[in-house]
Amino acid sequence: MNNKRIHFIGIGGIGMSALARHYLHEGWVVSGSDIAESEITKKLVDEGAAVVYQQVAENITGNGQRPLPDLVVYTEAMSHDHPELVAAHALDIDTVNYFEALGRIANQYYLIAVAGAHGKTTTTAMLTDILEEAGFDPSVVVGSLRSKTGSNYRAGKSKYMLVEACEYKRDFLHLEPDVLIITNIDYEHVDYYHDLADVQSAFNELAMKVPADGAIICQVHDEKVVPAVEGVTAKVIDYRPAISLSLKLRQPGMHNRQNAAAAAVAAQFLNIHEEMITHALENFAGTWRRFEYKGEVHGAPVYDDYAHHPTEIAAAIAGVRELYPDKRLIVVFQAHTYSRAKTLRGDFVAALAAADKVIMLPIYGAREENDPTITAEMMVNDLVEKGADAIHFETIVAAAEEVKDEIGPNDIVLCVGAGSVTKVAQLLTE
Repeated sequence: MNNKRIHFIGIGGIGMSALARHYLHEGWVVSGSDIAESEITKKLVDEGAAVVYQQVAENITGNGQRPLPDLVVYTEAMSHDHPELVAAHALDIDTVNYFEALGRIANQYYLIAVAGAHGKTTTTAMLTDILEEAGFDPSVVVGSLRSKTGSNYRAGKSKYMLVEACEYKRDFLHLEPDVLIITNIDYEHVDYYHDLADVQSAFNELAMKVPADGAIICQVHDEKVVPAVEGVTAKVIDYRPAISLSLKLRQPGMHNRQNAAAAAVAAQFLNIHEEMITHALENFAGTWRRFEYKGEVHGAPVYDDYAHHPTEIAAAIAGVRELYPDKRLIVVFQAHTYSRAKTLRGDFVAALAAADKVIMLPIYGAREENDPTITAEMMVNDLVEKGADAIHFETIVAAAEEVKDEIGPNDIVLCVGAGSVTKVAQLLTE
């Protein structure tokens, strides 16, 4: 029996919890901490992890009452003076961030990595369904909960592993992919990258890792993608010709057809039959917080979406218009990080102006300190100046009450953002 011990600082995170599940499956003694209990941490406890909700040094040291962890994993959201991180370093425990830990696991497999500014999660989940359909039995780490299984991790028994690869702080460079999907490239993570060229250089570094007998799947003529595949030795395959308007997807929007095309071309490279690919894609049930239907309130459908970049918001709104062309669209929005809101302020306003009404919550700072030079009220004022119907509320409860007070069967509600705005959808439909 494996008696090795691993501790996760921030175990409730979507990526961290997937890794925790992997180590549980491998027989490690898994512990972790987080700031609050969640459905994810509850499930981890049910699966055998020990989770605490105070992040203190004693979680690492054990006060001498239990063995020290063999490995400590933390997220990039952790400050360097986090008490658990400080304790792990002081005790000279092997300490790595999430992507270093993922790389240690994934690089042992025939690795398929899905990278890109937008669409990574859906594309990864779609390709997971295809690989399952074809009997590949892959191990999978995906950045959301698959509707099909309710999990963000799949324990496979084959040589194949499929993971979502995030570009933040160039973290995906810990991966050594055999097949790389680049869904798209955009100026994102503005608190780290200087400009679009900086983002493209990171993707190029990753693409250069793909071996000559591997493949890079992308839109080869997209001007934002072209610099990312310059000089590579791997075969570069264009997924754009595979975009199908006749494919009967359950998820609306051209962006999802693009995601499906990228997944399909990767599957074709792995010699999976077209019939299996089509069947899997047309039965794909989606993932948590990716245009997720939550229920109805006063006859109005309520959807929840993780979109937190202007391009993603525009795509989500376009998807709603495709599915519900005659309904009034109310968007409840919460910007994620001050740096993103400030740098892309005009783009956010342009994307949100396509809604019939915008209800905005205060900016979700996440890892950042408050920046008074950018506020939700400023963005609301920008929208009003463009002639949009927009209003700001300080609390989730107030925003939910505003929606409840004025909607009916001719409306649709879309909650968008990577922060706590998801609670509005919960309040409306529970």
